Amino acid sequence: MLVGEQPGNEEDLAGHPFIGPAGRLLDKALAAAGIDRGAVYVTNAVKHFKWEARGKRRIHQKPNAGEVRACRPWLDAELRAVEPRAVVLLGATAAQALLGSGFRVTQRRGEFLSTPFAPIVVATVHPSSILRAPDDETRRTVMKRFVEDLARVADALRTSPPSPPAGAP
Repeated sequence: MLVGEQPGNEEDLAGHPFIGPAGRLLDKALAAAGIDRGAVYVTNAVKHFKWEARGKRRIHQKPNAGEVRACRPWLDAELRAVEPRAVVLLGATAAQALLGSGFRVTQRRGEFLSTPFAPIVVATVHPSSILRAPDDETRRTVMKRFVEDLARVADALRTSPPSPPAGAP
């Protein structure tokens, strides 16, 4: 299960997560890490697109803590329904939505975390941060590290047996 921040403009208009530029970059990173996107449940911590009008464009605005809290019941319901073996939190908003406002991706990126959400929980950068890198060399470097984070999750999934379904004997 991958959890991002909130839908972007394209995702909001289409009603599907990670189909815009960040989604295309995520697809490339998942493929490079050996993860089949079709086998991954993808969602966002905040379920609505917060934006500001600039001419005809809708410009992304970061959701506030109240908006994150208001959407938490839906995220919790998704976690219960999906029962993921791994949860990858993409960016600070997603990580803080589940791990608390004191969590810092910059300090704990790529670390396997002990949580009740899944046997494997990792926080990493959001793909949109890679798109915002200042130059091609930096983009390549941060993309490589992002793929490494995802590959570590893929390796952990391959080496840990699946848990029995909830309620199974």
